[in-house]
Amino acid sequence: MLKKLRSFLEGRPAIEVSTRIPDGQRVYAIGDIHGRCDLLCGMIARIEADDAARAPAETTVILLGDLVDRGPESAGVIATAREWAQRRHVRLLAGNHEEMFLGSFDHDETLRHFLRHGGRETLLSYPLSVEDYNRATLEELREMMHQLVPAEDIAFLRALEDRIQIGDYVFVHAGVRPGVPLEEQKISDLRWIRGEFIEGPETRDFVVVHGHTILDTPHVSPLRISLDTGAFASGQLTAIGLEGSARWLISVQGEPAAAAA
Repeated sequence: MLKKLRSFLEGRPAIEVSTRIPDGQRVYAIGDIHGRCDLLCGMIARIEADDAARAPAETTVILLGDLVDRGPESAGVIATAREWAQRRHVRLLAGNHEEMFLGSFDHDETLRHFLRHGGRETLLSYPLSVEDYNRATLEELREMMHQLVPAEDIAFLRALEDRIQIGDYVFVHAGVRPGVPLEEQKISDLRWIRGEFIEGPETRDFVVVHGHTILDTPHVSPLRISLDTGAFASGQLTAIGLEGSARWLISVQGEPAAAAA
């Protein structure tokens, strides 16, 4: 079983399904990065090599959201993703952590929630010392944020998408509410839903590719693909390649959080 999984993770087509990506297109989707710029750089290299080794195609890369928080290099992840999107067709989804980050500039309660769920690490990835962070009141910290976070980063995050559909695949950050048509899905569900989606019936006629819910290994079933393998702590970042009816996983393994700090 381990040998089989290892082969699956090395980028070889492993599953053929009835759902399809349109002919002539190839899609890579990357799970939650959470401030692990080292893993994102490794994944970029893996995807570029994988794409180059295959037949020419119209290739799209999708980042499934939660670029920021928890890991040590959120600012670096934003900069790297922005640079990659300038030379490759990269589309990015907004996760619940991007929502918290942007909301923190204006709302005290959102800022408190953001700081409790990895926002401290995000702010420290900008030119802010631990000493200055620890001394600051909430009001002072907000003022610092306006000075620390470049306008380009804010504009980049505000432009993230909520849902992407390519062929029979729908890409969202968290999931979809069962029984609700795609065009009627609430943004809050696309970014935050968990149990109702994961435990609900898979009666839809499209595949949902998502992150948000951490797993030890990716979940790949006919109508749901879950790619959040807890990169910030586990050191494992996971992506999937999709072309026609083929699916293959790509994994980058780095140091776990304690060793990476």
